[in-house]
Amino acid sequence: MSHHIEDILSHWQSEPTDDWVLGVITRVQGSSYRKPGAMMLFHPLGRVIGMLSGGCLEGDLRRHAQMAIQERQAMLVQYDASDETDASYHLGCGGIVDLMLVPLSRDNHYLHFHQLAEQLHKGEPFFYQLTLPRRDTDLANVSAKIVEYCDAAFCVNDFTRAGILQTDRNELVVPMRPRFRIAIFGGGLDAQPMVSMALNLGWQVDLIDERASYARNYDFPGAKIFKHSIDDLPENFADNLDGIIIMQHNLELDAKALVFARQASDKIKYVALLGPVHRRDKVLEKAGLALADFSCPLAAPAGIALGGELPESVALSILSQCHGVFHEAEQVSLDKVML
Repeated sequence: MSHHIEDILSHWQSEPTDDWVLGVITRVQGSSYRKPGAMMLFHPLGRVIGMLSGGCLEGDLRRHAQMAIQERQAMLVQYDASDETDASYHLGCGGIVDLMLVPLSRDNHYLHFHQLAEQLHKGEPFFYQLTLPRRDTDLANVSAKIVEYCDAAFCVNDFTRAGILQTDRNELVVPMRPRFRIAIFGGGLDAQPMVSMALNLGWQVDLIDERASYARNYDFPGAKIFKHSIDDLPENFADNLDGIIIMQHNLELDAKALVFARQASDKIKYVALLGPVHRRDKVLEKAGLALADFSCPLAAPAGIALGGELPESVALSILSQCHGVFHEAEQVSLDKVML
């Protein structure tokens, strides 16, 4: 199950008038499983959507969420795992985590969740701004607003990650963007784990293959399938597209897809072509292209060296590389990353 904000909102929209409680991490000192801005929904019947820790806090947070519903007040909660002798919550991360729990109601306009979903659907990044309540704050005093980049009253570069904006009423500023969207050209059997893993990451997957016996709907549940030629794709298909993976095992079709990727390369972040270097060169030659023609990097051969040759291993290798590019991460081991 994906924990992307769009999936969380989708669950809320199915029962918007129920007494949901929004849980948000507001600050972290030291290390923690999730970072500031992470969100989770608690239903009065005990159901939870999303995740704020590795599972160690959610049980206790349910209890606090029920209290917030009963008292109809926003609550502040802190979990301190800096004392390793205290095994109360078995956090294991050694950090201090501050959270707020806010019941969604008419009094606070459901924190504008409907508008939040609509804004995400537009496909452009923006900020979701939440006032930080004091302890036991009435719901009407907890507000939210959606701020587009052009309207921000702060330096947008200061909030590439969620953080607290110091105002007369401190506010949590959470950068938002729609789910990543990738196009996979090739609907063979080896594309199944690729699609499944990408969907589990919370990404949107478009699968394109004009061949009759490929890209069958029952083989790729959750993907949007296009069963026609690349030439017949919608004119705006590349808009809001983040990456392209080409894996059709056919020189002609791959060359055609590579031409399309070249035309879209000024809009997207990642292009990958399956196969070894000598095959890459053949596809480039047939497409009449060179590596230097692409505005974004062309990963060919696609993926990073993880070992393994099964479709699942190939999918993991390519999606790991793609994930790193999307998040502008260096390909280094975690023990060498400063947290």
